[in-house]
Amino acid sequence: MLMRRQPQPSHRPLLAVGLIGLTAGAGAALLLGRLFRPPPDRVEAAAQGFAAGAAVLALAVALDSGLEHYRGRFRNRVMIVAPTVSTLTLAAAALPILLPRHGGALPGALIFATALASGTIGLGFHLYDVGKREGAFDWQNLFYAAPLGAPAALALAGLAGLASERLAAGETRVLGIGIARAGAPLIAFALVGTATEAGLFHFRGAFQNPIMYAPVTVPPIAAVLTALAAATPMTARPARYLLHATAALGLAGPFFHAYGIHRNMGGWRNWSQTILQGPPLPAPPAFFGIAVAGIGLLPLLEGEAA
Repeated sequence: MLMRRQPQPSHRPLLAVGLIGLTAGAGAALLLGRLFRPPPDRVEAAAQGFAAGAAVLALAVALDSGLEHYRGRFRNRVMIVAPTVSTLTLAAAALPILLPRHGGALPGALIFATALASGTIGLGFHLYDVGKREGAFDWQNLFYAAPLGAPAALALAGLAGLASERLAAGETRVLGIGIARAGAPLIAFALVGTATEAGLFHFRGAFQNPIMYAPVTVPPIAAVLTALAAATPMTARPARYLLHATAALGLAGPFFHAYGIHRNMGGWRNWSQTILQGPPLPAPPAFFGIAVAGIGLLPLLEGEAA
């Protein structure tokens, strides 16, 4: 009896994700140019820091969810929501920085609120996906089931975008609390959460490269100092140094992950498979996005203390 040959899956969605990544990377380069020349006004600098953080986080989620959901063949139609919403969030956050005169062209607040809601709901879906498996929240499922960090990063991008909108409008308080003082613990929590996820996957990789310890040591220290800066602004300066180091890790991470993909069987010659099985390229920039938001926040904290 002749066996029917299974059709090979199309790589067009994967190529589309790559094209989006290259385009977004060019935009991120322009964004970095703006960040190296922050405005002198502290509120405006904080607004741009939050917007840049939201943009980078959205970029990481767009590429990560695109790759991971492609690997899952988008078998659930809801899986298209994450890359779509995160791409819109990227545009809404980056446009006011890259094109200040046309920054109001997108309904930013609505898009950011949608990102916050989508990320929160997505986190619920991922928790359900892990919990329904045999063994529930055991190491095996935490290693290989739906990652919890990606939807949380989308929710955080939405929060950062909403904060940037408020600051851009000149509002420095929300619900009677200073955005800077409320944002510092949030930045710290995000750094700890991202470091925890990095530690989980680096533990899966047996920490075979000593550099794999860096994302689980530097960001948590930066998180502690950033949280302390909300109460004692004198810690803002050392927090800034640690946040810059965290941002550097976020930029260097994709290169180390690319080397990890190279070490897989077939390397980059078999990129359509190894990019799905190797270390995730879009994951490390989440550190960069959170650190940039924190760096923009610190001058506002110092201004409140002055």
